[in-house]
Amino acid sequence: MKSIVRFDASRRLFLRHSAAFGALAGAGAPLALNLTAIGNAAAQSAGDYRALVCVFLFGGNDAYNMVLPTDATPFANYSAVRNQAPDSIALLAPGTAPDGAAAAGSPARLGGVLPINASNRPGVGFALHPLMGSLQTLFNTDRRLAVLANVGPLLRPTNKAQYGQASHPKPPSLFSHNDQANTWQALAPEGATHGWGGRLADMLVGMNSKPVFTAVSASGSAVWLSGTQVRQYQVSTGGAIRMGVDGSGRVYGSAGVGTAMKRIVARTSAAHVFERDVAAVAQRSLDAEAALSGALKPASDPLFGTPPTSGNYNANTDPRLMYANPLTGANAANSVAQQFQLVARMIDAAGNAAIGASRQVFFVSVGGFDTHDNQNRSQADLMARLAQGLSYFDATLGLMGARSRVTTFTASDFGRTFTSNGDGTDHGWGSHHFVMGGAVDGGKLFGTFPVLGTKNANNNNFDSSPDQLGNGALLPSTAVDQMGATLGRWFGASESQLLEVFPNLGQFASSNLGFMV
Repeated sequence: MKSIVRFDASRRLFLRHSAAFGALAGAGAPLALNLTAIGNAAAQSAGDYRALVCVFLFGGNDAYNMVLPTDATPFANYSAVRNQAPDSIALLAPGTAPDGAAAAGSPARLGGVLPINASNRPGVGFALHPLMGSLQTLFNTDRRLAVLANVGPLLRPTNKAQYGQASHPKPPSLFSHNDQANTWQALAPEGATHGWGGRLADMLVGMNSKPVFTAVSASGSAVWLSGTQVRQYQVSTGGAIRMGVDGSGRVYGSAGVGTAMKRIVARTSAAHVFERDVAAVAQRSLDAEAALSGALKPASDPLFGTPPTSGNYNANTDPRLMYANPLTGANAANSVAQQFQLVARMIDAAGNAAIGASRQVFFVSVGGFDTHDNQNRSQADLMARLAQGLSYFDATLGLMGARSRVTTFTASDFGRTFTSNGDGTDHGWGSHHFVMGGAVDGGKLFGTFPVLGTKNANNNNFDSSPDQLGNGALLPSTAVDQMGATLGRWFGASESQLLEVFPNLGQFASSNLGFMV
């Protein structure tokens, strides 16, 4: 239940935000941003921290092999369609023992899929990829992981007959990587500049005294984070990105040169608006780096990593940030876990006066999911890295006592085709996704799980399924708008704000999928 804040407290919060916006958003911060601040201050208590973390799987994840049905008929259809020469990508039935002599990454080497017990689907069998044992535990035992079935961009509910009608509205540029990655993040194809994560942040940035730290990427630029007012702030896995100086503020070993450089890049005496803007950006970057560097605990802090017994901390050798590489059998550094480590450190620092964040959105990503060929090896490695990274983040949030305040979800360009092209899959549409957190109604599968069509002589005719298009691409049954609105409501957005952020939301029967407690 949200606190009721009296106007005198709200006015003080507004004045504090106004000063902060001038310091970190520039003297020319839009009036709308300050109006947003006072509007949200009057409605919400800043003591209630919440964060959304988007994990984007770039390339289009083959969700058919991440979450799959195990009842007799659908599993038989799955196995028949995906057992395509020369390299079958059909995973094996639950309980199948791994064959250590089989090729690395192959279904035989991996062994059987891992059963999950969806408490809201009694008597129906589902399973996860064989390398997702930690997520099986999060789902079955810890109940902090849920599955959202067959999600994808939609303009309105669409069945197979409507899909074939030129007059029925459909997302533009389907099956295109750049366009669909952008559509997932911004609800519009390539060229859109504002994502729904950033637009949610716009609505609630007034709860943060330092708005520059509202939308944070641990993985480069991401349109999902960009709002109309909120600007994304990029960090590296090592922390704040410095402008030309080392960790001691030196250039070529000289503190004086470092100080001079910082003074020069932020100084302007010209009246040219572009030069003034560049100088303002430089100053904002310097101020933000100084604030963040002073607030972050080191990566070697026991909350986030394993302190070194001697020498300097190295993320590439930290056991907590490593995964078992299924292709080599050796432990290896996991870049996914390293991104999550930085996000955890940012969340831990959110209450620091230098950061002052009560609502944050974060972006983490993994590449390599465009598995047109060599899918067995590639996806095995990706699933192992994703599972270890998510379980590391869950464990770390547990140590921080922050699980109920952080919700993490996966997203991807699109799913992939049900059919195999011989050793891989092609571009699809709908896909299954994970949502993880202490506020998630875990251990359940939400949405409509698709019917898997039967194999015919051409291995590509799915008239027997209402959910599959040509080559078995999934026709989404749940819209990204619905998934995002369910997350946004938990995040603190009002019903009217959700309709602003998700313009197609009113076309669907429900704006709450029920996966958040």
